Amino acid sequence: MSSAALSSAPTSALSPTAAGTDGRRGGTQAWPVPAPGTPTSGRSSHHLHDSAAPGFLKSVGVELLKMRRLRVLLITVLLVIASVAMSSIDLFSQSKIRSLADPAGQPWASLLLAMALFNALTQPIFVAVLASRQTDIEHSGAGWNLASTSGLTPGALCRVKLAALTLLIAPAAVIQSAALIFVARTVGLSLPLDVGPWVTYMLLLALVNTAMCAYHLWLAAVVENQLVVMSAGLLGGFIGVYMMLAPPALARLLPWGYYAAITPAKVSMVDGHGAYEYVQVPMGWVVGFLVLTAVIFTAATRRLDRIER
Repeated sequence: MSSAALSSAPTSALSPTAAGTDGRRGGTQAWPVPAPGTPTSGRSSHHLHDSAAPGFLKSVGVELLKMRRLRVLLITVLLVIASVAMSSIDLFSQSKIRSLADPAGQPWASLLLAMALFNALTQPIFVAVLASRQTDIEHSGAGWNLASTSGLTPGALCRVKLAALTLLIAPAAVIQSAALIFVARTVGLSLPLDVGPWVTYMLLLALVNTAMCAYHLWLAAVVENQLVVMSAGLLGGFIGVYMMLAPPALARLLPWGYYAAITPAKVSMVDGHGAYEYVQVPMGWVVGFLVLTAVIFTAATRRLDRIER
């Protein structure tokens, strides 16, 4: 064939990228990549991104379906049962039963402090398990890339996961407190419930757990080895228990210390006996911690969008 004929032949053999193929015969790519140097309209790109990105509520629904498959709800139920059992174990002792009707013994404050101490140990581990389970599936199944093809960036996916896990974390805190109150009433604690401290602790526990879950979600997203996340949760549990005994000024400097900061009860030794009383929660410090966590998580997840996977 002459050179003229070659030059006039149609250029049907385009590159795989320009043709929208994956380089194999008959293979196609869901989202064709424009050829280098091809001008694109910013308005059309923005329109395509908006049309491709799933809605926030729809994305949360997808994460809830993942939770069902990963049996995250079962993990939460087991932890709540264990928490109520361990927190109420002192109620069944004979000495405690005799003091349940004594207002001076502050039985409700004693029970609240017992639950707070157990939560300081278990809640960091709990949120680490939730974050790890919900994120590990993205590493093992190339979920980050699949979400990106639908317009959901890694950072946005982390924020969606946090919203979905919050729908589990908040009810768990409410059910835990309600179940413990029910057990106490069943055992014979007939004194009026101190509603204010209990409701305050319940709400703040849900918020602190959500904040701690945000940190563990980010860690689970940037580290493929989820043993690192679990180790961080385990270490956080021991730190949380130690912060219950540490000075309040030290507890406020560490994220795990806020399990102690939100506890509105304390015990002190008087004449060789433990005296329970309610204390004021440093709301300014707690709110500052929550706001700072929101800012850090938002900035960190937006940075994830610039990391190639």
